[in-house]
Amino acid sequence: MYAIVKTGGKQYRVEEGQWLLVERLPDDDGASIALQPLLVVDGANVVDGADLDKVKIEAKIVAHERGPKLRVVKFKPKRGYKRHNGHRQDLTRIQITGITLPGGMAKKSSAAEKKSPAPVAAAPVAATGTAPAAEVAETWAEKGAPEAAAATEVEVTPTPEAAEAAAAEAPAAEEETAAAEEPAAPTTEADNGS
Repeated sequence: MYAIVKTGGKQYRVEEGQWLLVERLPDDDGASIALQPLLVVDGANVVDGADLDKVKIEAKIVAHERGPKLRVVKFKPKRGYKRHNGHRQDLTRIQITGITLPGGMAKKSSAAEKKSPAPVAAAPVAATGTAPAAEVAETWAEKGAPEAAAATEVEVTPTPEAAEAAAAEAPAAEEETAAAEEPAAPTTEADNGS
């Protein structure tokens, strides 16, 4: 579960137990604070809009710190204009102690999961070429899978091993096909056409 919170004019994605550096907060070290949620995601359950009033995101202030020194230099050549400036941002380190959803919202997520249909397993297919859908459906039905095959042929993507085996058998099959397609040699003069 994670949440998007807003503090110091910035938005952060937080999870329970996470440490975070944010803009300086007015509270003392060790104080517990509540952060303003913008979105909460708990698996398939997304909480936003008016339901955010019921969500509590709590954090504990660990320490007040200052960020790294940033140096700012302004310079204009041939004019003698040089300005040096520095800045260290005041920050607060916080730890997210809890993201709490009310009990009613947890029930919504389980109801939403029940309404969504279960994913359907893909139908198995032959190793190479195309297979009639009826054959695929019969093989699939024998294994106890639900019926989902169409009445058309199914395009099959071969595995690398099946592709190598098919390539090895292809030259022999092509020779047999070519021999079967050639007309037989004439055996008599009548067959020659003379």
